Amino acid sequence: MTRLIVVSNRVSPPVGEGKANQGGLAVALSSALRETNGIWFGWSGNEIDAFTGQINFARNDGVTTATVDLEAQDVEEYYNGFANRTLWPLFHDRVDLAEFERTFAGGYERVNARFAETMLPLVTSEDLIWVHDYHLIPLGSELRQRGVTNHIGFFLHTPWPVLRLLLALPSHRQLVEALFDYDLIGFQSQTWLDSFLLYVREQFAEADVTEDGTIRLGERTVRVVACPIGIDTREFVASARSEEAEQARLDMLKSLDGRALIIGVDRLDYSKGLEQRFHGYERLLADHPEYQEKVSLLQIAPPSRENVESYQDIRRQLDALSGHINGEFATALWVPLRYVNRGYDRASLAGMFRASRAALVTPLRDGMNLVAKEYVAAQDPDDPGVLILSRFAGAAEQMKEALLVNPFSPEELADALAQALRMPLAERQSRWKALMANVEREDVHWWLRSFLDALDDDDGEPTASLVAANRNEDTPPDSDEEQPHAPGLAG
Repeated sequence: MTRLIVVSNRVSPPVGEGKANQGGLAVALSSALRETNGIWFGWSGNEIDAFTGQINFARNDGVTTATVDLEAQDVEEYYNGFANRTLWPLFHDRVDLAEFERTFAGGYERVNARFAETMLPLVTSEDLIWVHDYHLIPLGSELRQRGVTNHIGFFLHTPWPVLRLLLALPSHRQLVEALFDYDLIGFQSQTWLDSFLLYVREQFAEADVTEDGTIRLGERTVRVVACPIGIDTREFVASARSEEAEQARLDMLKSLDGRALIIGVDRLDYSKGLEQRFHGYERLLADHPEYQEKVSLLQIAPPSRENVESYQDIRRQLDALSGHINGEFATALWVPLRYVNRGYDRASLAGMFRASRAALVTPLRDGMNLVAKEYVAAQDPDDPGVLILSRFAGAAEQMKEALLVNPFSPEELADALAQALRMPLAERQSRWKALMANVEREDVHWWLRSFLDALDDDDGEPTASLVAANRNEDTPPDSDEEQPHAPGLAG
């Protein structure tokens, strides 16, 4: 059986299944690694005085992890710098926040080379290598330079930027050319894939791009696919029906005192559109005074990347804006906006989702957004809530039955909220059924099989064996991308 090596910036802890705060993405990857006796390689999250390349091995619930410590300079230039202050804003259409420093780019190249050099002794000739996310774009090329001929796949969990924005990156051609050393590149949506192909056609005139998604550049050939990630639907449905979730639902309903709940759950990040969301809710209360004292918005937004200045700025802005809205509309018996900077476990979130009349999932730009899918999976089929979803999230391509909105427009957000609050039960049920059918069909295990089958399709042995595609349907799957309750690969 082909062994799988997963490489990501961070190895999502804990690896073992059955952890309440662990995302389905981590569990699905752990399942594939467990069945192939594979290895999950990445940064430990720890800093040391000088990089040694020493690998820290651990085994947890049948999964082997191999992690390395990085120097403080590596963390500052590669992770805080190029990954989170250059690529992240650029890939989320915030070129105004992107910082283009040569030291950042140098640290990014250095750490990718160190990853390749360190993991090289772990690789055997039969291994299948799967690299994840924008932190490690050059890793495939670094491995090729060291003689690795294995099939290597890359999956981008973020959007791919439009051409005019990517050109702002001084090393844009070098970054993209490194991707041609992979055998397969996966994108969350057709939109992001099309943006990538447009760049290739415009900047690599010598490249041959075929209709089936094959790109040839000299002697190198890479295939590109749109392969949207899903959640572990059965596991999340079970979580939503658990005693813990039911208690969270009842506690929430009690606190609402008969008011309708609108919920938002996001990492505290400028890409999530939280400021615009608050303005939309403010417009609802101003334009529809009949909803004052009848609704409550709960926004859960645990902080992230707190040592990056732009994240400190967004927190200050939201603190001020939430205070303004509550000061403007609150009464002695009603607080219109509950803004919470902490995370909750999956069962508690599922219960809160189930208690809500509507969810605001309105990022300004998002590779996928699994919260949208979790919200749908958590609903009571007899009385489901309404999903309000940004047109600029990758999930919008799959979830057309949601109320799709322009998150930059407060009026459109307010109109969608009013529509959701007055939507008849029959329409809520009809929309939910269609959304749920997709969430069930294209779950995280479907995503895993689809990508690995495409990566390994000419090896002779079906890749389905990597992910237990033939698992008995009566056996629960092992059980979600970057989420506020589950540390993900995009950390």
